[in-house]
Amino acid sequence: MKTETIILGSAILLTGLMAGIFFTWSNAVKPGIGKLSDIEYLKALQSMNRVILNNTFRIIFLGAIIAVALVPVFYFNLYPKNIFWLFIFTLGIYWTGVFGVTILGNIPLNEILDKTNLESITMEETKALRRSIEVKWNNLNLIRSISSGLSFLLLIVSFLFLNK
Repeated sequence: MKTETIILGSAILLTGLMAGIFFTWSNAVKPGIGKLSDIEYLKALQSMNRVILNNTFRIIFLGAIIAVALVPVFYFNLYPKNIFWLFIFTLGIYWTGVFGVTILGNIPLNEILDKTNLESITMEETKALRRSIEVKWNNLNLIRSISSGLSFLLLIVSFLFLNK
């Protein structure tokens, strides 16, 4: 098997896994914890954000970022064909809509929550903290869900066109 095929297959697998993670958060996790009281919601989100930062998640998250970036490098021989530009387009979508949104949006919100001692804040502070995080975080995660799902789909389509 060729190296570029392994890279493309890895990008498909890893973006698919990330799309599944983001979709699950958007479709089940956040709506589920959204029904909790303010303090329960914040404790649950804080706990989940701490637990998800494990080696398996890091490998999948970073692996997808790297694999998607390597696809156009390893398929540069297809330049200037449309399939090459599809790889570049996919890279832009994934790096902007997943990596960029995560780094510039979700992580800063997670850090605000992580640094908060939920045992020592008032009910008003709890309500204000939830209001400052919940809708923004959900909207950013929706962007990540759509971007990763679209990237996954585009990589599959490009694989199919390559193997015609």
